[in-house]
Amino acid sequence: MRMACTAQQSSLSFDRLNESDYPSLTGLSREQFDDVCQHLSDKVKNTPVRSARTSIGLLLVKLYSGMSNKLLATIFGITKSSVRRAVSTVRQAFMRGFVPLYLGIEALTRDEIISQHTRPLAKSLFGAENSLILVLDGTYIYINKSNNFAFQRRTYSLHKGRSLIKPMVIVTTTGHFVAIIGPYLADYKNNDAAILNHMLRCNIDNFKDLLQEGDVFIVNRGFRDSLELLADLGIQAEMPTLLSKGQKQMSTEDANTSRLVTKIRWVVESANARIKRFRYLDHVMPNSQIPYIGDFVRIVCALSNKYMPPLSSPASVEKDEAIAAKMLAQCGKVNTLKQMVEEKKLPKRGKCWKQADEISLEGFPRISEEQLRELTLGVYQLRLSSSYIQEHLDGNCDLYFFAEDPSLLCVKMQSRHVSSRNYMLWIRYTNDNIDAWYCLCRAGARVVGMCSHVSAIIWYLAYKRYEDGSSVGVRNWGDHLADAAVFEIDGDSTQSESEL
Repeated sequence: MRMACTAQQSSLSFDRLNESDYPSLTGLSREQFDDVCQHLSDKVKNTPVRSARTSIGLLLVKLYSGMSNKLLATIFGITKSSVRRAVSTVRQAFMRGFVPLYLGIEALTRDEIISQHTRPLAKSLFGAENSLILVLDGTYIYINKSNNFAFQRRTYSLHKGRSLIKPMVIVTTTGHFVAIIGPYLADYKNNDAAILNHMLRCNIDNFKDLLQEGDVFIVNRGFRDSLELLADLGIQAEMPTLLSKGQKQMSTEDANTSRLVTKIRWVVESANARIKRFRYLDHVMPNSQIPYIGDFVRIVCALSNKYMPPLSSPASVEKDEAIAAKMLAQCGKVNTLKQMVEEKKLPKRGKCWKQADEISLEGFPRISEEQLRELTLGVYQLRLSSSYIQEHLDGNCDLYFFAEDPSLLCVKMQSRHVSSRNYMLWIRYTNDNIDAWYCLCRAGARVVGMCSHVSAIIWYLAYKRYEDGSSVGVRNWGDHLADAAVFEIDGDSTQSESEL
């Protein structure tokens, strides 16, 4: 009897859990967990081996940590069959008593979505003050290969090169989950466009009932085959521009309009990442769980809607409207520096490239971090800047400069994706300001913000190099790995395979 009591006390129980342990086990605070239990109080009952509170905690621990049933049984001091029953009972309770309140088109009215979950920035950029603006994207839940070959073919994604199923995620411009449709199969017949067409034509989960003429869908290029159907329904589709066959760079106009879309569309990528914070959905799921994956995704999204802050919220309406006005004003401009570079054929001119320490850059302006954000009109490019500069200053790639004239700097830098590719860019400046920029990369002609290559150079020359004692870049963990391309010669020197 004493041994049984000792084992029971050593097992995990949410009836005596420390308050500080709730976030690390469930992703929720103690108060949030108590609120979940209140929602499910009439649907989950105590059993001889576990309380209702522990049953709810067990499911949340499974979702948040991704632990197997075998490991959960050990931690909670119960059998695997008891774990399975608890997961099944609590999952059904969530779907009846929690998810419908915080996810789906019945959870919020159309007016509430427009007034409470739509950024003023999006309304201003797309001229949709009183319209619904939704961001759509498919996410992936990986599954095991199946011995049913027909099913295996239908769930194999050529894009990802593995077996998966695809829930369609619909969020507002603040990252609030409106609905999760599916999951769908993953073959070519179930690409993003085909899924959206199916949703609209069959009115899946009454999604079409939420829409009105003049609403805006923000999508990626994978939805291009849905544009005709959306136009027929009177829905305005906003999608980054596609490059024509043989085209290597977007025009300034296309690059500018694409930036307006990506300024808003990023929120669905972050929403998908929020789903994968619950590690169970980030693992390869056993095929026996396929009937329940949709429920698990909906539970996670409902929890996010209820307890997590918006992914994108403005500091103020006035600031959002000011950003939108600046982006729209820039969108109508041409890249005069691009015109000058092409007219003078600067890319084909011979240059005497010099490294950073060999060229005078005293005239390059010094600007603040806030001014940098105003130039880039976002933070994504700035987050990449340190990695770009680290590779060129501390790695094996050199950063080359050439002064076309005292106010025009030409730079050659390495692509982060392809080792054999370099990008050439130009920056026009004065002692006080950055006046213009142009890069030969795909999006380098835009003037609504700038590409990552230009922002990295400006970030380093105008800001980072003035910070004393600050490191550049991220740690290179490759120093801890062996390199088969390098051979030791005579015990004290190395030579690459290509040099032998």
